[in-house]
Amino acid sequence: MTTRTAAERREEARQAFDAYFAQCPSRRLLDRLSDKWVTLVLTALRDGPRRYSDLSRRIAGVSQKMLTQTLRGLERDGLVSRTLTPAVPVRVDYELTPLGESLMPLVAAIKSWAERHIEEVEAARERYDGARADEGFSD
Repeated sequence: MTTRTAAERREEARQAFDAYFAQCPSRRLLDRLSDKWVTLVLTALRDGPRRYSDLSRRIAGVSQKMLTQTLRGLERDGLVSRTLTPAVPVRVDYELTPLGESLMPLVAAIKSWAERHIEEVEAARERYDGARADEGFSD
């Protein structure tokens, strides 16, 4: 059995969670966090708990299937909690967990950046598409 130094063990641990490696678990988390519905659900929950129907109304364009999948994934990852209140009809509330709350400054900043810079991005897209068309390319 080979003996490893503390520095070698630290390096192995560092590499185990390097998202540039295809099998890194953090890459799957990055995949989840980069989903547009995840960003919108998390920011919709930042002001407190919401019912499923409230989220559905708040997030225009999300299908029932996508909202359900997104909420289940976020609950599985420990970012959102689901509270069932027995009533007629049954009441289901979703809210951020402390782990989800810790992510909010980043997610909110990305959402704000997108809202603030969309005109610049759209102008860049138009320039790019125009240049590609001038070169005879079409996508």
